[in-house]
Amino acid sequence: MVKKLQKLSADKKSGSHLTGTVKESAQQIWLAGLGAFAKAQEEGGKVFDALVKEGLTIQRKTQSVAEEKITEATSKMTSMATDISSRASGQWDKLENIFEDRVAKALNKLGVPSAKDVDALIARIDALNASVQKLSGKAPASAKTAPARAARAAATKPAAKKSAPRRATPRKPV
Repeated sequence: MVKKLQKLSADKKSGSHLTGTVKESAQQIWLAGLGAFAKAQEEGGKVFDALVKEGLTIQRKTQSVAEEKITEATSKMTSMATDISSRASGQWDKLENIFEDRVAKALNKLGVPSAKDVDALIARIDALNASVQKLSGKAPASAKTAPARAARAAATKPAAKKSAPRRATPRKPV
């Protein structure tokens, strides 16, 4: 088209002929533009649908990758939380043991008998009751009457050699 215009201007024929050629070229450009627009409208729907399908595929892939990463992160966090909980529990157990040991030492220094000492005394009292019952020749009575009978028997018998009561000795904790 440019070559046609150059030939016409080189020939320098009439101005009306040049004007007609320019109008004709403008008309062709306009028609070419309309044809391109129509073609784009036709193909545009197909292209749009293809782009939507591709976008959907990419979205699904992205979601699956994101879900995998979330699952991975969740499992890591769960294992870390479990690990931290077990460590904290172990530390609390250690702290509790230290506290119990120190309280036991303090009570021991004050002369307060421990649960083991009380259990040992109860066992000794039971053994002594059994010995008293054996010596008196009576079968062990019920729990209510046994102390009263033992007190009466001790009052009626001549005083035997009394030994000083044993005091619980404080024990050192391990």
